[in-house]
Amino acid sequence: MRLASFFSGGKDSTYSIYLSLQRGFSVECLLTINPKYEDSMLLHFPNTWITKLQSKIMNIPLISKDVHYNNLDHEIKVLDSTVKLAKDKYGIEGIVHGGISSNFQKKIFNEICVQNNLTLFSPLWNIDQYKYMQQLLNDEFDIIIIGVSAMGLDQSWLGTIIDHPSLEKLAQLSKKNGFNLAFEGGEAETLVIDCPIYTKSIEITDSVTEWDGQRGIVKISDIILKDK
Repeated sequence: MRLASFFSGGKDSTYSIYLSLQRGFSVECLLTINPKYEDSMLLHFPNTWITKLQSKIMNIPLISKDVHYNNLDHEIKVLDSTVKLAKDKYGIEGIVHGGISSNFQKKIFNEICVQNNLTLFSPLWNIDQYKYMQQLLNDEFDIIIIGVSAMGLDQSWLGTIIDHPSLEKLAQLSKKNGFNLAFEGGEAETLVIDCPIYTKSIEITDSVTEWDGQRGIVKISDIILKDK
């Protein structure tokens, strides 16, 4: 099956592409929507410019569009037009969606697929959060936290690379504070800096951390691609 993948550069969308390729699907293109505001209910915000370089090191072409208005109907229209473009240009038959448990997101993406006569493929749907996070590490995904906005996740987590010890700390904080361990509710945002489907790894060479006392992001301004 020829697929396009909604792609933010974070762990869920990247791992969904990895699983799709493992299952023998052909991922023809990536679809990135770049919101120019922080509080979208549907879209990943920080550092989406890096998806252009991730596209390059995955050897999968990227269709990227900006969204300037924080309005759900407008976001859906942009998503729909991007899917139509992918279908016309690459002959896709389905869409890869990295959602885990958000019925809100899945309903919107499924409606877009129905309208465009496409299949929605959600390989992470209802996966156990802890086992999933372990699976990411076991499959050699290097993941950095670039945004936090949940009780229990303070400024010290910004820029942290998730490994097995930090995952155990996150699991404890998740139980104590009640946030989603896989960050499905936007509790944190991530960036995949290396994984098996990258031909090069990503090294962050310039960034600024912003923290307002409750939430924060790592704004990345420069990276280099390193041979593996």
